[in-house]
Amino acid sequence: MKAVQIMSFGTADVLRINDVDRPAPGVGEVLVSVEATSVNGHDVIVRTGELKMMSGRRFPIGTGLDFAGTVVATGTDVARFRAGDRVWGMVHPRRRHTVAAAAEYVVVSADRISHAPADLAAVDAAALVVAGSTALIALRDSVRLTSGERVLVRGAAGGVGTAAVQLAHAMGGHVTALARDRHAELLTDLGADEVLDYGTTTSDRIGPFDVIVDTVGSELHCYRSRLAKGGRMVTVGLSPSALAEIAASSLHGSRRIRTFSANPHTPVLRDLAVQVASGALRPVIDSVYPLADIAAAHRAFERGGVVGKHVVTVPRSSV
Repeated sequence: MKAVQIMSFGTADVLRINDVDRPAPGVGEVLVSVEATSVNGHDVIVRTGELKMMSGRRFPIGTGLDFAGTVVATGTDVARFRAGDRVWGMVHPRRRHTVAAAAEYVVVSADRISHAPADLAAVDAAALVVAGSTALIALRDSVRLTSGERVLVRGAAGGVGTAAVQLAHAMGGHVTALARDRHAELLTDLGADEVLDYGTTTSDRIGPFDVIVDTVGSELHCYRSRLAKGGRMVTVGLSPSALAEIAASSLHGSRRIRTFSANPHTPVLRDLAVQVASGALRPVIDSVYPLADIAAAHRAFERGGVVGKHVVTVPRSSV
């Protein structure tokens, strides 16, 4: 089978599509024929070596976090899934994988997948797994958004941002989206009550907000200062400087900057499917690439300016 692998740390040029043996599911695992995956920040920082403490220095390293596809086989002790089930899910982000989701087949623990929404194409499903689950965990579990609260989504046009705007709106929040002015029409259509131009709006001229969802990971202290009394802030845009600001913010109690590593299991993916079925959440896709052009998808992600997600389709294989 074909699998995309990182052959050394570096630019997108280090990605190779290699022929590898098709894996077999073990106890509690399923084998999925992958139809689509997407490019996430995690993929890029593993490829560049920024996470070498986790990924190690042994090559090749698999790439790709999320996937949508069809169950081909199950290992023992798997009762919820059978061959032919359409599923979506995510490989474990903190483990080293020789083959990950950017491949014709992937083996994954059964507790990391759920049945995909019935009416959602694989390309659309792959665009929502990481982005949607991250936004859902941030709003529901981390800051516990309640109806009527004022919400700022920073980086609102990206994958997590577009999902956060939709979910915050569905949860009854008054949503302010911070993004480039050219994305205002889209974000309003997704549920934003107000769209502020990221290029001209400074943090000291907005707010206060009850909840801030940050996807950028810079100037966190400036935005934290825009929280109302009892406000909560969460960031999913992690960097060394962001980690320092998060640690320093612990002095502020409930108004500290929260963060988490999105690592959804079946219950979160089920809840995400409910949001899709209800019409509260839909995918936003910037562009679609075939697996053969995954390096181009990585380059496009790194250039920035993405609206929603870059999705990669995986051709069917009989291998």
